[in-house]
Amino acid sequence: MAKHKRTALITGSGRNIGRGCANELARSGFNIVINGSSDQAACERVADEVRDNGADALIAMADIGNKAAVEMMADQALDEFGTVDVLINNAAIRPAVPFLEMSDEDLDRVMNVNLYAAIWLARAFLPGMMANGWGRIINFSGMNAQQGTGGRPGVTMSKHAAWGLTKALSREFGPKGITCNIISPGTFPGEGENPHHAGRLDQLKAGNPSGRLGAADDIASLVGLICSEQGGFINGQLLQVNGGVVG
Repeated sequence: MAKHKRTALITGSGRNIGRGCANELARSGFNIVINGSSDQAACERVADEVRDNGADALIAMADIGNKAAVEMMADQALDEFGTVDVLINNAAIRPAVPFLEMSDEDLDRVMNVNLYAAIWLARAFLPGMMANGWGRIINFSGMNAQQGTGGRPGVTMSKHAAWGLTKALSREFGPKGITCNIISPGTFPGEGENPHHAGRLDQLKAGNPSGRLGAADDIASLVGLICSEQGGFINGQLLQVNGGVVG
């Protein structure tokens, strides 16, 4: 039997922001479904951390750009825990492909990972959320997606569409006790950051009104609030977490 009543599935939770969210929600009383596409060892590490925080953990490796793999992952989570009450669509790709060089296949790939995976997973878990009268869906955007980024049109389009999805779901399912929000992180250096980026990161830090760059806990603490009982009136919002560099 699962240790906790509620369960959260977090895509891309083997490292960085996804890892932080997994541990935050484990401490808050959620069982965690950990997803990665290739790094099994990283997901195993997060599973150990989640269990140390008192929750049950299930590792569901899947390429979320593949519909069949996403549906199999959803079935695996539902078979293990019965329902998934919190869906966090964190995983994304950000290919640098200029518009005139972008093939249909390039666009399909980024849209599948950054948008359609969120749709497929919401379809899988919303019936259970409605049956329980409670649920949370959290999507992710980004500063570059909001402002538009030269050379990454697929990223901008997919992330804007995720914002539209968020607004639509918040309106349709809010009356059923289910909220949907989207978080837009600023600059968050990840684990194993390329050392060649250090100079650029120093520039971004110097230009940030908060005098620093983001850390996973900055996002995880917000996710914890949204997923709490006290966060139930936060719905349909684009929540920017960037230290003040973009308002």
